[in-house]
Amino acid sequence: MAAAFIGKLSARSTVSTLALLTTRNSRAPALSTLEFPVTIYIPTAMPAPQPELLQPEQFTRHPQVLEALEKLHDYIALKTLETGGWRVSDIGGGPAYTPDPQRPERSYALQYVDLVMEGGGMLGIALVGYVYALEQVGIRFLRLGGTSAGSINALLMAVAAPRQEPSTTWIIEQLANQNFYDFVDGDDDARDFTADLLKPTQTGRGIWGWLNRTASKAGLISDGLQIVDNIRDDFGLHRGEVFKAWLARLLNQRGVNTIERLVTLRAQVPATGLHRTHTADNAPAQTPYTPEDLCRVAIVAADITTQTKVVFPEMAPLYWGDWRHVHPAELVRASMSIPLFFQPYQIRHMPGYNLPPVQAKSYTDAWAALGYTGPIPESVMFMDGGIMSNFPIDLFHDNTQVPAAPTFGIKLGIDRGMARATRNLPGVLAAMFDAARTQYDFDFIHRNSDYRHLVHCLNVDGFNWLDFNMPNRDKVNLFLVGVRGAVEFLTKFDWEAYKKLRKAKVDVVQQSRAMDDSKTRLPEPRPTDLTWPCVMPTYMKPAIAAQQLPAVGHAV
Repeated sequence: MAAAFIGKLSARSTVSTLALLTTRNSRAPALSTLEFPVTIYIPTAMPAPQPELLQPEQFTRHPQVLEALEKLHDYIALKTLETGGWRVSDIGGGPAYTPDPQRPERSYALQYVDLVMEGGGMLGIALVGYVYALEQVGIRFLRLGGTSAGSINALLMAVAAPRQEPSTTWIIEQLANQNFYDFVDGDDDARDFTADLLKPTQTGRGIWGWLNRTASKAGLISDGLQIVDNIRDDFGLHRGEVFKAWLARLLNQRGVNTIERLVTLRAQVPATGLHRTHTADNAPAQTPYTPEDLCRVAIVAADITTQTKVVFPEMAPLYWGDWRHVHPAELVRASMSIPLFFQPYQIRHMPGYNLPPVQAKSYTDAWAALGYTGPIPESVMFMDGGIMSNFPIDLFHDNTQVPAAPTFGIKLGIDRGMARATRNLPGVLAAMFDAARTQYDFDFIHRNSDYRHLVHCLNVDGFNWLDFNMPNRDKVNLFLVGVRGAVEFLTKFDWEAYKKLRKAKVDVVQQSRAMDDSKTRLPEPRPTDLTWPCVMPTYMKPAIAAQQLPAVGHAV
């Protein structure tokens, strides 16, 4: 990425600038690090532009938001009249939800789904709008996952309110009251460069998008030369500490300042519990629903040291010896480390490092289960999870059974919607990187075509994903994009038809497994006796489960 970045600053200065980048400096890299004891602090930052703050009602009471939701309410009322009910899941539990006390006839039985959200910087505001619309008609959430901006929303949703209550009411308040330009927290040169770079209307989507236009911006050359030391020494323009402090403050407001508390909170269910309302064959049912991984939140980050797609918090024991007391804000900071824009996130003093083989065995076995067989490093560096999986829709996939609840997915834009420009080296590098970045997630959906019925792509064209100084009107419009997208999706989604599709696939999978010769299978992962958050990751099984915390089913 450094080569592409410098190549856009000035063709004439490329050689000399690359030399500067590769020259060692006596100053140690000022990476975002975590060493115990954990300290979350609010660092000083240069003054940021102070936009007029919004009111939550400017999002939720916007005329076009109300119009879109009215369409959804009318659709559900008609569907209920025609078929006797409207379902998107077979899991229910908790009191009915009435979004408007003035319209008591619009009362919705709660239904629960899994949710995965794509990364996309400021475009994540559209994710909030999408979830808001889902919650307005009684949809709540079992397991939550995402990358980068998707992980931010997933974590905020996880702590915002009890599972049976809307999460977006509180999240919208935070959107309305935060100046996002505060997150641009580099030195003067880095902030000046970022301000100049983001002046035009659109930077383009994806991690490489913000770099891809600088070749035509001659005015950025001098600024670019001034920030060479930021890239060379710190591997990024901005520290990301203001963002982390902001997120930590919000989590602390909800009483969640450790992974242990996060997992405990997500294990809780309504006082009446969760239950199946229908069987896989659509027969009415009222059986308790108590999956062991109900407490699961999945935050995807990219460990570039061991080349591992990391899912936090479930893989936290591999990175912190005292993982229970790590602040969840650290996990998201690792997930949103946009290459070159934010400094990489680093963890030092890895558990299992430099221990005798017998003492390190639990860790080496766990790493081997992930496919990493080298020595455990002393420290690891994280980049934005989007470089490995920006839309991790496979997080909760199980092809062995018909799901009791669907996994909804929200994408921010359409990948592979047009041919990429490859007329110069930066364009080639950007196209190469984006192809590698998106192909895994695209291939999963392509090979599991049933997921096309669960994923909605929001049209975010025209919005700048790195515009932390975004005008208020664009924030509201992004929220509206999300609301409209959810309405469009829900008015087309057919849960019963989807279950039939999955039933046919499950039959094929079971027949295939019955024909499978055990001699052709890969060896199972070696057992490990580490203690895991929530439940042991499926990719570690079969393994010897030690204490698991907490048990699911706590009443709230």
